[in-house]
Amino acid sequence: MFEFRVVAEDAETGARAGEIVTPHAVVETPVFMPVGTQATVKTLSPLDVKATGARIILANAYHLYFRPGPETIEQAGGLHKFMGWNRAILTDSGGFQVFSLGHLNRVREEGLEFQSHLDGSRHFMSPEDNVHLQRSIGADIIMVLDECVAYPASFEDAKTSHELTLRWAERALKEWRADPREQTLFGIVQGATYAELRKVSASALREMDFPGYAIGGLAVGEPTSAMREMIDVVVKELPADRPRYFMGQGFPEDIIGSVAQGIDMFDCVMPTRNARKGNVFTSRGRLVVKNAAYARDERPLDPDCDCYACRNFSRSYIRHLFNAGEGLAGRLASLHSLTFYVKMMAEMRRAIIAGNFGEWRRAFQEKYESEAFLS
Repeated sequence: MFEFRVVAEDAETGARAGEIVTPHAVVETPVFMPVGTQATVKTLSPLDVKATGARIILANAYHLYFRPGPETIEQAGGLHKFMGWNRAILTDSGGFQVFSLGHLNRVREEGLEFQSHLDGSRHFMSPEDNVHLQRSIGADIIMVLDECVAYPASFEDAKTSHELTLRWAERALKEWRADPREQTLFGIVQGATYAELRKVSASALREMDFPGYAIGGLAVGEPTSAMREMIDVVVKELPADRPRYFMGQGFPEDIIGSVAQGIDMFDCVMPTRNARKGNVFTSRGRLVVKNAAYARDERPLDPDCDCYACRNFSRSYIRHLFNAGEGLAGRLASLHSLTFYVKMMAEMRRAIIAGNFGEWRRAFQEKYESEAFLS
């Protein structure tokens, strides 16, 4: 039930257009996945998310483990039915939460000992347990349990972490292969900002023959130059016939750069988290719609956007909603920003297929950096 095919490649860069076939949707790549951590993209209904053009979203197994619990989701018939989303879903294993909630967790060979961030209760999860958890949730694409280290990390800490991640990946893969159902398992490349470790990690995972591969442990504060170097190292080691997923990358300019290096999949809370604070992404840069300058601005958030928010409401009105504390403010802003991201990915895909990705990239960046209509 899973297939990935490359349909076009850019002649000058590593950019490529493809298709990921899952049980619930054919996902065109490059793709940005809206984040629905707790089985919802915050402030948006499934119909809203569909209106952006998204065909796949991301949820988080760690958070769903605590609320509502896998038993509740399984009883409902799986995550798709539970949340009313009939397109593709990818679930993250929770490895990043090990990193971000490190003071509550303890990593050992057998798996994770962790404390609930909700009630302080203690829990344990092995790589095999994690596969069971995501299997019961019922996502189309699931991730291995991994360990991420903070930036900067010493070589020794990064080496220990990536080697543990490889051992966990092998265990998870064995468990998944025993009962794959209609799910696909991705391995995760770690190694911090050390090229030697990234190369070893990617090569070892390639030998394990995963259906897809993710790059974890980047976009956590490292310099852009280091991130770009790590992507180059990893892409050279990964097979060309499998999807490549950069976990947690969010700025449009960074995503475009990573597509040019051969990355196919992205996710980040950035567009919706920023939108809920009144900071939206537009074709001409970021716009803080709560600013006083927009109090009587009758223009849409982005004149080049045809989303519901831009077709029907002005900056002035949306600013008023934010100032009045109305929930509709975050909804309209999130709907617009996600539409912008999905549209950006679709435009990139068309440019790659048409053979003019470089031209499209230059035009996009010139317009995006102009800020001509934001003031």
